[in-house]
Amino acid sequence: MNILHTNDDGIYATGLAALHHATESLGTRIVVAPASGQSAESHGITFHRPLMTKLASLETGGQGTAVEGTPADCVKVALRALWPERFGKGSRPDLVISGMNHGANVGINVIYSGTIAAAMEAAFLGVPAIAVSLLLGTPGRAHFPRAAAIARVAIDRVLKAGMLDSHRAININIPCTEVADAPMPPIHVVPMNTAAGIDGYEQRQSPDGRTYYWPCGNGMEFLHTAEGSDVELLYRGAVTITPLFYDLTDRALLQRMQSALA
Repeated sequence: MNILHTNDDGIYATGLAALHHATESLGTRIVVAPASGQSAESHGITFHRPLMTKLASLETGGQGTAVEGTPADCVKVALRALWPERFGKGSRPDLVISGMNHGANVGINVIYSGTIAAAMEAAFLGVPAIAVSLLLGTPGRAHFPRAAAIARVAIDRVLKAGMLDSHRAININIPCTEVADAPMPPIHVVPMNTAAGIDGYEQRQSPDGRTYYWPCGNGMEFLHTAEGSDVELLYRGAVTITPLFYDLTDRALLQRMQSALA
């Protein structure tokens, strides 16, 4: 299997290195990732400046390509330029893996996530993708190698089930993992929680007297948590798997509008 590996925390991120090591036996992995952190960049892409690239030495050995752009940029330039240049015109990877992200991507955060955006960009372009994220707990205590090993079990189950579709992305979240001997959690296939996040903005004054607003909140609190959703199960200590699709059409409303406005 030929795999494109990317992320949004940057090519030197610990989570990418851990997951890259854990997926070694899956096949040939080519890393194309942002040159610097791009968290919460969502699905932004670059139009007005060149996407500079450079070779970067990976912690796990070998080299990857660092792109001065967003996660979606990385996937676009990889699939449309870098991959064909390396493997021949018309070639493409069998799978794109995005992550492992430093922080969970569940609930409405899926909309804002650069990790998810990279996976969805692959799906746009017809390559199945898996995004992996880790729920963080105590600062500095995340055990990325163990979390990546848990993620590998979940990835293997998805691959074995044969449920990957060329235009779909699978979102995997790993519960807080802080020790090397953390047990294997249960795995649940669940929908995303759709409640808005609880956050706010603290008003402050700059030294020159201007008013500005500082975002506050941890990004993982929501107005409500639906039973059986990704947020609930992840906080209960389970690995969550959620299939995602980029078609935002509200089909139920579409049918009613077609009937009403015909």
